[in-house]
Amino acid sequence: MSARKIIIDTDPGQDDAVAILLALASPDEIELLGITAVAGNVPLALTAKNARIVCELAGKTDVPVHAGCEAPLKRKLVTAEHVHGKTGLDGPVLPDPEMPLAEGHGVDFIIDTLRAHDPGTVTLCPLGPLTNIATAFQKAPDIVTRVQEIVLMGGAYFEVGNITPTAEFNIYVDPEAADIVFKSGAPIVVMPLDVTHKALVTKPRNDAFRALDSGVGIAVAEMTDFFERFDKEKYGSEGAPLHDPCVTAYLIRPELFKGRRVNVEIETQSDLTLGMTVADWWGVTDRAPNALFMGDLDADGFFALLTERLARL
Repeated sequence: MSARKIIIDTDPGQDDAVAILLALASPDEIELLGITAVAGNVPLALTAKNARIVCELAGKTDVPVHAGCEAPLKRKLVTAEHVHGKTGLDGPVLPDPEMPLAEGHGVDFIIDTLRAHDPGTVTLCPLGPLTNIATAFQKAPDIVTRVQEIVLMGGAYFEVGNITPTAEFNIYVDPEAADIVFKSGAPIVVMPLDVTHKALVTKPRNDAFRALDSGVGIAVAEMTDFFERFDKEKYGSEGAPLHDPCVTAYLIRPELFKGRRVNVEIETQSDLTLGMTVADWWGVTDRAPNALFMGDLDADGFFALLTERLARL
């Protein structure tokens, strides 16, 4: 099989960085056409910078990185420096990028790329708020039917929320964008907190990254060392969940994941549950399924894949 063509839409974030590194380390399975940055974990200037830092860390400076939307569709930007640090990539000391931003807006890159390739051959991989994807769909409705699949990290059902009692951060930051994407009709695979909270970086797993004794391995270990302090205190868990790498791992080894096709609606009106992903897991409504919503993960297989691939960089 030929490598799957993807665009990563991202707001790095340490776990976003690991997701990008996994894609760059897997050219047999993944052809990364480009990266579009969006405001989320930190403001756009930093996410666009961080995406290039990660590409340079991997020695892959030929991947175009485009800056996208700097604010949600209708709301003031909410960021997560309390988790990821003031740079978004706190932990390792990494040099500023030398590679320039690619010319052109990230939304236009998404539109142009989907139009330039055969229908059904480009997958969108959003790792942050869905602002860029929704804006592209609104600006160019013709591209929706050209999307092979959207594989995204976002939402939660049984694990409820991580930024509010009911909402996961990526969806909460721009619920209107999420609503547009989930109602678009494009095929969607969701990696919610229900799955990502099972991808815990325990000490032995982080030691395995550090033992790679490479620039990438040590940087990843230092990233997870940094942001796990927040999650371990919050959840009382053994380590921090690696949310976003679940997206790229799914593209490489889908058999690591289990889920079911359900209807997912986004709450955009309620102050109490704004950004909630209302997943009809038990099929109690007559709403048609619109997403493959993941519920379980082979964590040992996931970390074996991640460690083996990071060793290639």
